[in-house]
Amino acid sequence: MADTSNIVKLLLKKYPKPQIALHFSNPLELLVATILSARCTDIKVNEVTKFLFAKYRTATSYAKVDLKTFEQEIRSTGFYKNKAKMVIGCCKKIVSNYNGSVPDSLEALTSLPGVGRKTANVVLGSAFGKNAMAVDTHVLRVSDRLGIAHSSNPDKVEDELVQTVPGNVLTKFNLALILHGRETCKAAKPSCDACVVRKECEWPEKNLF
Repeated sequence: MADTSNIVKLLLKKYPKPQIALHFSNPLELLVATILSARCTDIKVNEVTKFLFAKYRTATSYAKVDLKTFEQEIRSTGFYKNKAKMVIGCCKKIVSNYNGSVPDSLEALTSLPGVGRKTANVVLGSAFGKNAMAVDTHVLRVSDRLGIAHSSNPDKVEDELVQTVPGNVLTKFNLALILHGRETCKAAKPSCDACVVRKECEWPEKNLF
């Protein structure tokens, strides 16, 4: 069985101060950026949000924007029609139910249109400084290969990691897992020779790379 505590120690040694790649200066900006990041690169999202964040500074400003106008402003992020509806709908509810401020609980965040557990946990962890585990494709892949989670279901993986990773480093480890997935434990061609947790890894194919 994988030694989760040692994996946590080794990855946090490699990534002592892991940061989310999305640019933001407040919870609303991170919420919008995370919604836009679905099936889009962080680099592209950051290009788009540089303009958006200068133009829309409050939930009210997003709530009042013309849908067609906003669609064109975020068009390059892909799936822009759906994303535009989600951002505007989300901000309308923030205005009507939370006095224009992004709520800081999982229950409240996931009640917003277009906000699932992953997006909510991203905001809780990186914008509010709470300990949370946002399970994306990198976390799914890396945790499965390492043997520290045993499901293809993001919610179940979240539960497993929350139960085994110390709560005070949960968000840091979450971000470290993502960085490790992007830089080393890649989907198609992982760099197993350069992996700091290779000895702990339970992936049977690691010796092929």
